[in-house]
Amino acid sequence: MTGEKKSGEKKSSGRGQRDLRVRVKTAKGRKLSSTLWLERQLNDPYVARAKREGFRGRAAFKILELDDKYHFLVPGARVVDLGCAPGGWCQVAVARVNALGEKSGKKVGRVLGVDLQEVDPIAGAEIHQLDFLDEGADDKVKAWLGGRADVVMSDMAAAASGHKGTDHLRIVALVEAAAAFAFDVLEEGGTFVAKVLAGGAENEMQAILKRNFAKVANVKPPASRSDSSEKFVVAQGFRGRSPDDGDGSVEDGDGTGA
Repeated sequence: MTGEKKSGEKKSSGRGQRDLRVRVKTAKGRKLSSTLWLERQLNDPYVARAKREGFRGRAAFKILELDDKYHFLVPGARVVDLGCAPGGWCQVAVARVNALGEKSGKKVGRVLGVDLQEVDPIAGAEIHQLDFLDEGADDKVKAWLGGRADVVMSDMAAAASGHKGTDHLRIVALVEAAAAFAFDVLEEGGTFVAKVLAGGAENEMQAILKRNFAKVANVKPPASRSDSSEKFVVAQGFRGRSPDDGDGSVEDGDGTGA
């Protein structure tokens, strides 16, 4: 009879194809959290894309997406990357500011990376190992830079404690340190980009940025995992070193407007 299920025929799942998600079994001696992390990595399209395109990590796509929207990594720009390990942001910056001089007729930029960890060399970038929170660390970076910067970007993050409130306060302190450095070295009109964690303690930092930049946006790029509380602040149009030059505009969500 038409439509009758044949003997031995398996019932369809209704999805039209099998589940292609990679499942990872917990090995002896490995924590469940490690297994879940490995499974997430194996199923992350940004991880696969990073391998294909030669980036050192999926975080490279966060700065790519931010720059695609706000256009701060231009040929000839001088860039400082704080918390640069494993080097994905530096890789993106080197290509976009033309640090290797490969774009004929375009200005040649410069990329300076700093991290607490040792970072493998990156062609076109100058990398230094340094704890940026050490006393006098910012003076060392200024000396290496030897002048002004057009972009200061920070992906610095403290080791996770497992307590959201504590982690939030730690990263706010890192953002404040990066912003203070940016105020010292940025050219007028420069850009400051930093990772923050949503949590409410960053309001004072936002107010400071509004006074010192013409435009401030709070953005969560597509490459940032949906289950992560991270977002990025993009402050553009540095006003100079006066803290009372008036307010700019703050944006939330997709960062459009103002």
